[in-house]
Amino acid sequence: MADYHLAPLSKLVEQFERLPGIGYKSAQRLAYHVLGLSEEEVKQFTGAILEAHEKIHTCRICCNLTDQELCPICRNPARDHSLVCVVENPRDVVAMERTRDYGGTYHVLHGVISPLNGIGPDQLRIKELLNRMRDHTVKEVIMATNPTVEGEATAMYLSRLLKPLGVKVTRLAYGIPVGGDLEYADEVTLSKALEGRSEL
Repeated sequence: MADYHLAPLSKLVEQFERLPGIGYKSAQRLAYHVLGLSEEEVKQFTGAILEAHEKIHTCRICCNLTDQELCPICRNPARDHSLVCVVENPRDVVAMERTRDYGGTYHVLHGVISPLNGIGPDQLRIKELLNRMRDHTVKEVIMATNPTVEGEATAMYLSRLLKPLGVKVTRLAYGIPVGGDLEYADEVTLSKALEGRSEL
């Protein structure tokens, strides 16, 4: 079967296909869309990617994404700094903030323990979480990892590390479907899960 190939276009499609949740057809659609952009629009698009990549890094305290030394939540004195909600990734912080019910702080692990994928505790931001316990400001840690096998294993692992430090460790209630992602849960479900959290 003869195939119509333009190397630069194929390369662009390949790059889009590497993005999470983007299949070949979507990658192709995005590539053709980019080709239709004006030179100025292309500069703005590539400039936004480069700027985000250069300026955004992790917060010194909670490991969430920020363009300053501390993220806006860690900088906010009105937040309850004795309460820390542990999530898998920065998108989960956005999901929790949408509920408008949570007034504490966060800790972003940047993944979960997954031996099958070669991810152990050392690859996660666990050391930074334990460092936060040193001054005894934190009284409760809410485990808000996703209700998957890996998420549960990570929550239990962290619970075993934190409990000897005299910190109350709770888990989000199962208003969130097992196997689901926080990112896709609606505000009401997340609020109920937060309300009905239980001690681990």
